[in-house]
Amino acid sequence: MSLIPSIFGGPRSNVFDPFSLDMWDPFKDFHVPTSSVSAENSAFVNTRVDWKETQEAHVLKADIPGLKKEEVKVQIEDDRVLQISGERNVEKEDKNDTWHRVERSSGKFMRRFRLPENAKVEQVKACMENGVLTVTIPKEEVKKSDVKPIEISG
Repeated sequence: MSLIPSIFGGPRSNVFDPFSLDMWDPFKDFHVPTSSVSAENSAFVNTRVDWKETQEAHVLKADIPGLKKEEVKVQIEDDRVLQISGERNVEKEDKNDTWHRVERSSGKFMRRFRLPENAKVEQVKACMENGVLTVTIPKEEVKKSDVKPIEISG
């Protein structure tokens, strides 16, 4: 019995396996470039990032559970491109272990964001707490250009 009816195109779940319940993913049809993405790390590559703008700054929050801050890199490239990257290594296998399911993803991830003109790229700060990376980019006040009306003759 499936949680979502088959009219949504998902396969039916195996009733006897409580971990196989297929839930509808509204983002499954969004295309993400996968030129260098392998099947075993594709979920980790799709690291979700929220970007909000406040009066004082642009704030990005990325869910990166299970990584230490030393395993994540935040940098500014080409003057206005913020890049967040990192890598989660595969857990070492013990020959005596029997694996029943491997669902946690591993591999490299990278997200890039072109920052707006009002970003103070020299004052970017990042912190990581409870698996959430927060990057704060202060904003500078953009000068509004003076508008001078021109009289039309004729």
